[in-house]
Amino acid sequence: MINTPGRCSGERTSDAASERGSAVVDFVLVSMLIVALLLAVLQVAVYAHVRNVVVASAQEGARFAANADVDSASGAARTLDIVGRATTQRTAEGLACTSGEEIDPSGLTVVVVDCSGSVPSLLAALGNLLPLEASGRAVKEGA
Repeated sequence: MINTPGRCSGERTSDAASERGSAVVDFVLVSMLIVALLLAVLQVAVYAHVRNVVVASAQEGARFAANADVDSASGAARTLDIVGRATTQRTAEGLACTSGEEIDPSGLTVVVVDCSGSVPSLLAALGNLLPLEASGRAVKEGA
């Protein structure tokens, strides 16, 4: 029996042949995991950004509605306008904001803007999965 270089027996040849192409499969499987991890990290970053924008917008809406010559109910519309300009109109449409006045324990009138909704996911097919709630408060100016 004549052995060719690199082949000791027929058994090893069948093992080598069965492993042919396995690097491609390994690459695809590992790549899918890395892409999924990257998308998860990006989704967390988007959620944190949108949450910060909504909180800042609710605070700005409350400050706007706390002016002496402005109706307190206008804080919600102002908040949605700011969110729409800072992120996307789709994000603003996914929020429900309300504004009104409350009396705090010290007797001051406080304008409160409350927003609730959800953050759009990076994969549009999944829709809005992550809930979001934010509020802003400001002391109402005297007339």
